[in-house]
Amino acid sequence: MDQSIQARAHLVSRYLPREISGQVEMLLRNSPVVIVTGMRQVGKSTMLVNDPLLKDREYISLDDLALLEASNENPDSMLRSYGPLTIDEAQRSDALFLAIKRSVDRKREAGRFLLSGSASFELRKSVSESLAGRAVYLRMMPLTRRETLGGTKRKPFLLRFMESPGKRMRMDDIKPVSNKEIVAGGMPPVVLASEEEAQVWLMGYEQNYVERDIRYISRVDNIVGFRNVLRLLAARTGQILNVSQVARDAALPVKTTFRYLGWLENLFLVYRLQTYHGGRTKRVRKAPKIFVSDTGLACHLSGCTDLAGDPMRGHIVESYVAQNLLGILNSHTLAWNLYYWRNDTGLEVDFVIENKRETLAIEVKAGESWSKRDLKGLRAFLSAVPGCKAGILAYNGTEMINLGDRIWAVPMGLLLS
Repeated sequence: MDQSIQARAHLVSRYLPREISGQVEMLLRNSPVVIVTGMRQVGKSTMLVNDPLLKDREYISLDDLALLEASNENPDSMLRSYGPLTIDEAQRSDALFLAIKRSVDRKREAGRFLLSGSASFELRKSVSESLAGRAVYLRMMPLTRRETLGGTKRKPFLLRFMESPGKRMRMDDIKPVSNKEIVAGGMPPVVLASEEEAQVWLMGYEQNYVERDIRYISRVDNIVGFRNVLRLLAARTGQILNVSQVARDAALPVKTTFRYLGWLENLFLVYRLQTYHGGRTKRVRKAPKIFVSDTGLACHLSGCTDLAGDPMRGHIVESYVAQNLLGILNSHTLAWNLYYWRNDTGLEVDFVIENKRETLAIEVKAGESWSKRDLKGLRAFLSAVPGCKAGILAYNGTEMINLGDRIWAVPMGLLLS
């Protein structure tokens, strides 16, 4: 069957290769159902149609009302008319998931279905009810710096460093991260546009996608209050979440604010970074940090147009590092998780990357230099978690320096390469 109109609409003349496609392709070789999630316009559909590893699959989108109706009325018949199939916006049809379950149970064939969607709750609800034990998830983040700069052919620095923490890495073509890159973020329509076009797109994104999707997943009778919560969270990206404070500033009940927060997470617009509890840390702050998924969107929503001198600069830079770390990890491994750490005396490490056997601590410094004071959190963490492989002080300079005691100063551009 020919590709649908929606598929052809996603064919682009300039496609920035997405690293997560390799992970998707690997999972398709081993699982009958693979699900790619992520915020709207992050590039899921474009990847599914254009990536060399995936573009030969048949593709349909349930944004097409005729296909949506067919998937609801006679999903078994519809699925039988396709070979290995990619289904975009799959969460729109409950009947489809039961039909996929029946198809997989009749013949468990690796790579049979590749699903994508922009609403977490609907996907997870349908999968838990119909496809438990049959599907695996991947979350697509905005474009990483590696992808934007075309540096994906080289193995990520993070993975190389974890293999050999004491080995000095080459610095060829590594440049400091610019304020312009951070304010732009990683949404493809912004990265590939002029600054003026990007601002128009971000305004439309807030109005057309966020408001439309929130009306789709729930009946919101206070869209102004919902938008206020989103903007208040954007102004707090990279900070410890205090929902009561957000509710007060939005003039909303705490219960309502929690509900709006859940919807925003459901749409992948924000995420909570939980605290790390490993090692001998006994008392850690339990409140998570809140992050907007893309710094371009966070800057737009919070009114931050120039990082130079902006009081949010440190938190925006931390958010940019977070979305890049998640993008890299999600594209190369299923085993690693990202946390932050803070002890009862207030010492903090911005990021802790951990799997069951290994741990890496990362502190982010927005400037081009650092002081000994910036190492306190890393030293406290390494003392509390002696099995940690190393601590990294990420700064926006150009030299990788061994600071002793398992601590390295690493240029931010190298860390994200």
